[in-house]
Amino acid sequence: MAGKFLNTILAIIMPPLCVFSIKGWGKQCFYSCVLTILAYFPGLLYALYIIHKSSE
Repeated sequence: MAGKFLNTILAIIMPPLCVFSIKGWGKQCFYSCVLTILAYFPGLLYALYIIHKSSE
């Protein structure tokens, strides 16, 4: 539970770093970087999606 909370805080601050800490360097991290560069909000939503998908 605490890990999910800390990842959510990290996603708000820097979404690609959060995705990298969960999935490592790969397609998901690349997508997160691109979405965050294009617009912050889609990158944030994608990072939150990865957090909640990985905790299942």
